[in-house]
Amino acid sequence: MKRQELTELPSTQALEAELQRVKKRSSHHSALRRMVYLLLVVAAAAILVATRFMPVLRIYGTSMAPTMNNGDIAVSIRTAGIDSGDVIAFYSNNKVLVKRVIGTAGDWIDMDENGVVQVNGEPLEEPYVMSLAYGDTDIELPYQVPEGKFFVMGDQRAGSVDSRNTAVGSVSQEQIVGKVVLRIWPLPQLGAIR
Repeated sequence: MKRQELTELPSTQALEAELQRVKKRSSHHSALRRMVYLLLVVAAAAILVATRFMPVLRIYGTSMAPTMNNGDIAVSIRTAGIDSGDVIAFYSNNKVLVKRVIGTAGDWIDMDENGVVQVNGEPLEEPYVMSLAYGDTDIELPYQVPEGKFFVMGDQRAGSVDSRNTAVGSVSQEQIVGKVVLRIWPLPQLGAIR
């Protein structure tokens, strides 16, 4: 093969145009790299927030119906301020359960055969429960909530396995994932959990 000889030198304008093209291409690559790095940092921050401070939970089962239903997605927040009436998520037997706090440390919990709950001798007002039931209860009532523990029950009393059963028992602060505060799915039911 014959070598082609360069007969003319490129003009200054042609060289400047080629230089601009290379700079522009390099600029696009640099911008793309920065965008990818930014997206990775934002994704990492979102994952950190979601796992450490505001865990997102998917509800399985009907033990919290009608407050929360199977398939709902909710956000919880990590807080030390848990009170009676709060809905919490907690670890129990390698699962995350969602139940309502009925009593805190030192409270006496009692329930009659019809499922009417009393806390410290006073009947509990429960507008979130559609029907009362004694449910799966194998603890001795009345029951005093131990120090540092919470007594929890599902809102759907007939189908909930909760603190009334020794399989779950009272919940310690260390077991708590967070206080469930906001339903984010399904969208028509977006709102605070009460």
